[in-house]
Amino acid sequence: MCAICGCSEGAETRFTDSAGNTHAHPHNDGDTLSHGHTHDHHHGEGHMHSHEHPHEHHHGEELAHQHRASVATLHEPQHDNLLRIEQDVLARNNRMAERNRGWLEGRGVLALNLLSSPGAGKTTLLEKTIRALHTEIEMCVVEGDQETTLDAERIRAAGCPSVQVNTGTGCHLDAPMLAHALHSLDPPRGSLLLIENVGNLVCPALFDLGEAAKIVILSVTEGDDKPLKYPHMFRAAQLMLVNKTDLLAHVDFDVQACLDHARRVNPEIELLRLSARSGAGLEDWYAWLRARVAAAGLRAGVDRELHTSSSSVPPRRSA
Repeated sequence: MCAICGCSEGAETRFTDSAGNTHAHPHNDGDTLSHGHTHDHHHGEGHMHSHEHPHEHHHGEELAHQHRASVATLHEPQHDNLLRIEQDVLARNNRMAERNRGWLEGRGVLALNLLSSPGAGKTTLLEKTIRALHTEIEMCVVEGDQETTLDAERIRAAGCPSVQVNTGTGCHLDAPMLAHALHSLDPPRGSLLLIENVGNLVCPALFDLGEAAKIVILSVTEGDDKPLKYPHMFRAAQLMLVNKTDLLAHVDFDVQACLDHARRVNPEIELLRLSARSGAGLEDWYAWLRARVAAAGLRAGVDRELHTSSSSVPPRRSA
């Protein structure tokens, strides 16, 4: 049983690939995050290097510390054992996240983790993005939901390869789930991997998957106070998308107040306003993606060059 979010012991995660084939992997108590098949993603070349970048991945540790403080306050008599279990769960997840990150960066794949409440418009935004950018950016998608393959089917109908991860009673994706999805999806070099996490503004913030950035999508129908109510999520995100702006005339939502709230918990967070349904603001989102894809491609090239030049094994000369 997950000490952090209460995901049920013995839960079964199901993976459905682009061909519609489904297989399941049970979660065993005490080994929830390892699955017994870390396999380091041997997709031809496997890990070129570990990509240890501690300065880029402080959110999980910071959030875990804050979460542990809250748990300790609520359960003081037994918090030592609970905190030990939580630390172990997060540590296992973070080890696999670093493996995922190393493999993705070694292949030059930019992975973005999209998070929101249910119904905020993640899947609609992905459909529009795929149809608009598929000729210039190669994309693939990992879909996370507790049940059904509905969203993966929508993504494939939009023209993009997708793997569905059904978490059962689990309320978030974790790094081993992404590792298995990568093994099935096998994203091409230089591509964009979009991860649609399970709809939830709480637990997904704590779990690093190995992504380059977290993007939180907030619908105007949810209220402009959500960054203050769910600070861990907005603190972990690099970008906030305020979606469904076509409904602003019909709801009590102050965009500037929302941004002010978000920057109280995360002064560096970026904001884009858009409506996935009407198309308003989507060009700004596409421009943000293009810039990140270009920057990721440049970094991947530099990383490979540095790795090659510093390798203890010299490159083989041509005959």
